[in-house]
Amino acid sequence: MAKKKASKKETVKKGQGSFKKYILWYWGIIGAGILCVALIFLLASWGVFGKLPSFNILESPDTNLASEVISSDGKTLGKYYFEDNRTPVDFEELPDHLVNALVATEDERYFSHSGIDAWGTLRAVVFLGSRGGASTISQQLAKQLFTDQVSSNIGERIIQKIKEWVIAVRLERQYTKEEIIAMYFNIYEFGNQADGIRSAARI
Repeated sequence: MAKKKASKKETVKKGQGSFKKYILWYWGIIGAGILCVALIFLLASWGVFGKLPSFNILESPDTNLASEVISSDGKTLGKYYFEDNRTPVDFEELPDHLVNALVATEDERYFSHSGIDAWGTLRAVVFLGSRGGASTISQQLAKQLFTDQVSSNIGERIIQKIKEWVIAVRLERQYTKEEIIAMYFNIYEFGNQADGIRSAARI
């Protein structure tokens, strides 16, 4: 009986030891991930990954807008544009269902993160992007505003992605969530000369 009891105790101790080991590994991986992210942001601020837009540029991003001829009663008589048929709208003009659809399909934790979705990024890494991407709405806006051409080279694309992370966090500091959504809809190119949500709705 004593031997059986001893063996049970040994089994419990072994189980507790392996559980503690898993806990240590879990927190070690999380800690290493946090350190890596902090290091990436530090290196980016030093310009290791190339030049980043200044705060002045972030405050007033360069976008091409169409010129409108408006009648005295507020109706658009005509539009003139060289490249982009874009007329900006305010967040208050966007229908609720349009905003909800964007958040639901592109970034379900949009209102709870600060530019980077940690869980979405981890999921994309673990499943190699097969269960959805990790780009938040803020990252997609950063990409549209400050990435001229998406590189097909994996190394260059990783550097572009790091820049988009940093810019997304800076955008979240500069603007409210509502302003970022409005900028996203205003900058997005829907095709067929529908630049921005207002042109897209009319075309």
